[in-house]
Amino acid sequence: MTRPIRIAYVINSVEGGGAALPVPSVAAVLRRLGAEVRIFALTPRDRRAVAPMEAAGLAVTVRPGGEKDHAAAARWLDRELRAWRPTVIWTSLTRATLLGQLVGLRLRLPVVSWQHAAFLKPANLFLLRRLNRLSRLWIGDSQMISDLTAERLGIGPDRLMTWPIFRADPDAMQAPAWKPGETIRIGTLGRLHPVKGYDVLIAALAMLPPLPVAWEVAIGGDGAERSALEQAIASAGLSHVRLAGYVDPASFLAGLHLYVQPSRSEGLCIAAHEAMQAGLPVLASAVGALTRSIDDRVGRLVPPGDPAALAAALADLLRQPERLAVLGAAGRERLLTHYGPATFEAAGKAILDRISTFQART
Repeated sequence: MTRPIRIAYVINSVEGGGAALPVPSVAAVLRRLGAEVRIFALTPRDRRAVAPMEAAGLAVTVRPGGEKDHAAAARWLDRELRAWRPTVIWTSLTRATLLGQLVGLRLRLPVVSWQHAAFLKPANLFLLRRLNRLSRLWIGDSQMISDLTAERLGIGPDRLMTWPIFRADPDAMQAPAWKPGETIRIGTLGRLHPVKGYDVLIAALAMLPPLPVAWEVAIGGDGAERSALEQAIASAGLSHVRLAGYVDPASFLAGLHLYVQPSRSEGLCIAAHEAMQAGLPVLASAVGALTRSIDDRVGRLVPPGDPAALAAALADLLRQPERLAVLGAAGRERLLTHYGPATFEAAGKAILDRISTFQART
């Protein structure tokens, strides 16, 4: 008799954002289809992802260690998984994947590995390429990432599937349309890290010409770049730009008229898709899966790391504020078509069906 599928879902951290954010939605599909899922995090960071995971009914085990003690993390994971006895190890991001592969080899368990990032550090790319056979199945979090995974890791179609990591919610909070006389509220959301390009956004805002409308910008999120960004804002004299700290994404987005994603690199980019879900137009860098979700019908794309191009596109949108809600509505319709609940569920089922074949072989 085949054992029930028990998935040890191994993640780097329980930080409030990034790859941990969609875990409850992903796990909910797997659990509805009959799998048991438990989360194992290698380090805590800010722990903000724990509450939504536990609210979704997930058991979460967090190692109290750091981000560089890989040998200790591997020993911890080995002990935890020996005790819990999963039938599958499911990993997300490079550290979790490499350690999960090692433990999977020791415990003779199949490993399923997410790929999220459009950019990989050279050392990580080398290791993932050399060890790619230790994962029985690879999953791209968008078609773009699947294509990239096939190319850079040499993964064939027999070991590669796609599960777009964003599940659109038709009932999500909606942003109000801009009204004449209102200050246009512009926002962006993510960890304060150089990859997110907030320094590029600040430089672009400093280049904006005089405009016929008032505007303000809020950057939601925390991170190591906070002091540097505060200094850049002050040096540019941008009194109507603020760092909002950690925010509730749905409420934050529902208070905006325009969303900006100035990243230097992205995979799928959850935040930009959440903004589209809220009915916001999105001005974004042409990176990752954003190039497949955004065009002039729903927002604007600009080259990454180019403040002048970002400023020009932003000025163009701000000169036509009555168009913002029209672009946002078109983006929301596109998002619900491509990332709706039924599509999300079907992709998860296809992957769990594949995992079931691993069970039959063991």
